[in-house]
Amino acid sequence: MRIGLVAAEPSGDQLAAGLMRRLAQLRPDARFEGIGGKAMMAAGLESWAPMERLSVMGLVEVLGRLPGLLRLRSDLARRWRRNPPDLFIGVDAPDFNLGLETRLKQQGVPTVHYVCPTVWAWRPRRVEKIRRAADLILSIFPFEKAFLDRHGLDSAYVGHPMAAEYPLQPDRAAARQALGLKAGVPVLALLPGSRRGEVQRLAPPFLQAARRCAASLPGLQVVTPLATEATMQDYRQHCRRFGAGLDITLTLDNTRQALEAADVVLVASGTATFEALLCKRPMVVGYRLNPLTHGIIKGLNMLKIEHVAMANLLSGEPLAEEYLQGRCTGENLAQALLGLFRDPARRARIEAAYRQVHEGLVMDTNDLAARAVLQLQEKSQHE
Repeated sequence: MRIGLVAAEPSGDQLAAGLMRRLAQLRPDARFEGIGGKAMMAAGLESWAPMERLSVMGLVEVLGRLPGLLRLRSDLARRWRRNPPDLFIGVDAPDFNLGLETRLKQQGVPTVHYVCPTVWAWRPRRVEKIRRAADLILSIFPFEKAFLDRHGLDSAYVGHPMAAEYPLQPDRAAARQALGLKAGVPVLALLPGSRRGEVQRLAPPFLQAARRCAASLPGLQVVTPLATEATMQDYRQHCRRFGAGLDITLTLDNTRQALEAADVVLVASGTATFEALLCKRPMVVGYRLNPLTHGIIKGLNMLKIEHVAMANLLSGEPLAEEYLQGRCTGENLAQALLGLFRDPARRARIEAAYRQVHEGLVMDTNDLAARAVLQLQEKSQHE
């Protein structure tokens, strides 16, 4: 059984790897091919191109990469047209994967889209595009299933595997010891994103905020996990310019431990806000899009939700303050962070709320997703 997969981000790489391992257990004859990262390759993927070629975010940012992305997608479609897989799974990256899924579906390949595109949040007109592309959508958050059902899209709610992997009670002391951080002093985690463009835009205000906090919090230690060697090198340059005097520890591909070690977190909007929730860490969210991208989104009224952080969407209330675009400044972020550091009762309330959300999310995601995928494949064989 040949299964094609394409993932574009570290979060999708991890998500797909768990699914692949469970599929291999249920179908020992399964073989995996396509594009993925280190985790997917470790799970058995024959990767045909570096995943980093797909890792781009934003309406404007993608323009410079568009010819290469379209060429890569055409190459994949052509390769699979000559030798179709038994099943295709596009992991997130809807702007790339939905077009590929549409082509494969048209030639009779069963298609799965893993992670519901954020049509409930912005660009809702993509619903029809999703319908044409995917035979099945695997949704990872509970509120997505109701939206998909309302629009008549076949879906299965499988939960997020991180919810089962993360402990309900994280061990702060052990995480600090593993990272070489001191006990008994305040710790701030800075997570400026996994893409180089995000780090470029967010490292300066994040580090400026950390310096302001350090001026008010004696002994403050800062820890930053980076996704790749490239983003770590970029971040080191920003540290020299904007983080002078900070007691800062950098760690590679180690987000969970950095979050568990922290008292308070400053995080880019995205999957990391969900990880911070699972670690029960009070957070402040900061984000800057390319100004032109933001202008297009705002001008066309494309954003349909009040809050952008997944932690706020899941908890149902704005427990994490959000500072976006022009409001994402070192001064604003520092003020919000210091408010959390100085209010232990508020931190305890937030941690209790996040624990309650976490408890409701724990499912055997990899098994549920694998069985839904195999059921689709078996159904297609009998049609």
